[in-house]
Amino acid sequence: MIAAFAATTMTTQTAWAAMNFCAAPAMQNSERTNADPGVKALVQMVQSHLNDAPKARAKLHTEGTLPGQGIHDESVEAEKDLALMRDAALAWRATGDERYLRLVDRFLYAWVTTYQPSFNPIDETNFESLILAYDMTASALPVKTRNAASAFIAKMTSGYIADIDKQKRPLSGTYRNNWQSHRIKLVAMGAFTIDDRRLVNAAQRLYVEHIGDNIALDGSTVDFAERDALHYVTYDLQPLVTAALAARRHNRNWLTERAQSGATLAAALDWLTPYALGTRTHDEFVGSRVPFDATRREAGLPGFAGAWDPKNAAELFHLAARLDGRYAPIALRLAPSPPAWLAVCLPLAAR
Repeated sequence: MIAAFAATTMTTQTAWAAMNFCAAPAMQNSERTNADPGVKALVQMVQSHLNDAPKARAKLHTEGTLPGQGIHDESVEAEKDLALMRDAALAWRATGDERYLRLVDRFLYAWVTTYQPSFNPIDETNFESLILAYDMTASALPVKTRNAASAFIAKMTSGYIADIDKQKRPLSGTYRNNWQSHRIKLVAMGAFTIDDRRLVNAAQRLYVEHIGDNIALDGSTVDFAERDALHYVTYDLQPLVTAALAARRHNRNWLTERAQSGATLAAALDWLTPYALGTRTHDEFVGSRVPFDATRREAGLPGFAGAWDPKNAAELFHLAARLDGRYAPIALRLAPSPPAWLAVCLPLAAR
C-alpha cells in the first residue's frame, strides 16, 4: 500500500514538473477528503464516463450553422470529448487515480490520430481542452500517445501561424476580429505547451499585432463595432485572456503588453467592466452588420436579442482574475465560484 502511494506520488510530481498552464499541485490525502464541492463534482462527473468510447471525427463544423444543419449536431456531440479529456486530466491531477490518466490516453490518442485540422478557429477553438489535457499529462503518457499528440499540436500551431502570415497586411476581416483571437489562443497554447522557441516567438509577435488590430485605445474592440454586441466582446476577449494565462506560466505578462498603438488587453477588460457590474447596459445585436446574427435572432437562439446578461462574462472574469486579482471581485459578483475545471486548474486568483 505504501509502495503504491509512493509510486502515485512520484508520477504526479513528475507530471507537475512538466505542466505549463495549470498551477495546482496534486492534492494530499487530507485535501482530497475535504476537497472543494466543485472539485468533487468534476471528479464524479469524469468517473461516470470512465467507460465511454471516444467519438473522434476527422472533421468538425459548427461555425455559421444552426442546430440541425449539416454536421452541426454531430460536431457538438463529438466536441464533448475534448472537455472530458481535459476534466479527466484534472481529475487525475487532483486524485492521482490512474483510471483518469488512462481515459486521457485513450481519448487523446483517438483524436490526434483521427482529426484533420481545418484551420477554422471557430470550429477548432475547443481544442484548447485537448491541449490542456496533453499539457497536464504529457510526462506520464505512453510514448506513442505523447509523440502523436505533440506532433498534432505542432502541426495545428504551425498551420495557424502559416495561415496568418500569408495574409496581406494590415490584417482585415476575420483576421482582425474574434476569429483571430481564437487563432491566437490556439497558437499561444500550442507553442508554450510544446515549448518550441520558434513557435513561441511567432505567438508573441502575432499576439501583439492582434491587440493593435482589434483593441482601440479606449479598450473597445472591433467586434463591438461590427456586431453591436457584448456577446462578441466576451467571445473576443476570453481567448486572449486564455492565451495570456499560457504566456504567464512562461513569465510573460501579456495582460499589459502594449501594441504599437498603445492598446492593451487590460484596457479592453476595463472597458467591459461597467457592463459586467451592471452600471451600464446594452441591447444586443441591434446594429449588427452580420446577417447571421439576424438569422440566429429569428431562430430564437438565446442571447441574440434583448439586454446583455452580465453573467455571460463570468468565466471571462474568473480567468482574468488569475492574471490580476483586481478582477476577482467582479468575477465573484458574476458567479460565486469559477467553473469546476478552473477551480482545479488555477484555484487561486492572482494578487
